[in-house]
Amino acid sequence: MSRRVRIGVVGGGVVGSLVAAGLAGRDDVEVICCERSAQDMQIDVGTGLNIGPNGVKALRHFLPEVAESLVAASLPWFEWTVALTDSTPLARFELDQLADNPGLRIGWAALNTRLRASAGAAIRYGTDVIAAGQDGDSPFIDLRVDSGETHRIDDLDLLIAADGRYSVVRESLLASDTTEYTDVALLRLLCPAPADCPIDDYGQWFNGPNRLLAFRIPGDRVYCAGAFPLPGDGTLTDAMKDPLAISALFIPPSGQVSPAVRFLLDAILGSGGRLHWARLQERATRLVGASRVVLAGDAAHPMLPTLGQGATQSIEDACVLLDEIRHALAGGGALQDVPAQFAARRQQRIDFVTGFSRDATDTMRAGADPVAGTARKLEPAFLSKLQQLYRDVPRPR
Repeated sequence: MSRRVRIGVVGGGVVGSLVAAGLAGRDDVEVICCERSAQDMQIDVGTGLNIGPNGVKALRHFLPEVAESLVAASLPWFEWTVALTDSTPLARFELDQLADNPGLRIGWAALNTRLRASAGAAIRYGTDVIAAGQDGDSPFIDLRVDSGETHRIDDLDLLIAADGRYSVVRESLLASDTTEYTDVALLRLLCPAPADCPIDDYGQWFNGPNRLLAFRIPGDRVYCAGAFPLPGDGTLTDAMKDPLAISALFIPPSGQVSPAVRFLLDAILGSGGRLHWARLQERATRLVGASRVVLAGDAAHPMLPTLGQGATQSIEDACVLLDEIRHALAGGGALQDVPAQFAARRQQRIDFVTGFSRDATDTMRAGADPVAGTARKLEPAFLSKLQQLYRDVPRPR
């Protein structure tokens, strides 16, 4: 009996779960997916997310049952509106004019729960990958489990780094590169949505370059993200994190704000400072790590979240990677060409999405005029790129 192909996956998030789900039930491959968190640790960490129409469309091509599971656990994303915080409307993007299907709105915990359920027993929870390396042509990973014991998994035919922005595999196998921090701070929170909540589908509200973003997710909750430029050296101070200081950023000279903005500011003021903070950041794209090593998702291409493409591009990555693995297995099981084939199919698309996301951040930069900037997004050039983003998804070989 021939040896089964062994695939190691670091990270049981979007990419890891989808690849494991797509290979489940096969008797010619062993998938070892290492996830640091415990199985019952499905925490929202103050975060909801929108999955772009392109993510849903790609999943339907490659993993239709998973796609429908996510649709059932989500609210549809039909439109994207932009206004000033005083309620002056600036734009409305109807996704049925730009995409072939709606996007989704969901909480991170619900997303992870659905995806990990689809992966089944392939995920090893409480398993922290602490290093990766090469033994000749074969990659290996070093693990630490909940008990504190460490051991090595070697003799892998393929290693998939899907362990996020701070990827251990990337740091272990590639020369160190620089994370590029944008001088924009980002805060996030989840709050209850009462019966009279004025927030529903995806909306943005600007006061100068200061932007609120919000939408409702299942479970009668609202996800809110606030962003504002950082002054001087880009340091986010404790004073800037004060809810009163945050609220002041979004109040126009008139002092009048829309009901939606009032709701969001009240949620920030009532948060007790329990907000989740980050700085917008990017890093160079790296899709191939070493012989038989492939990087995907945020481990490969951490990008600005302006167009909501982080998890969505991870979905696209997983679909293409799964397709290449299936193709290789059908041809006899040799996986050494998978990293190069994956990179060839994904590099141009990732370059387009990261560049487009960067360009779309113009209205959040210091000194930006959101009225003029949003007007440019209504011009044919931007709308054409949105259609390319939402419609030009990968398809099976």
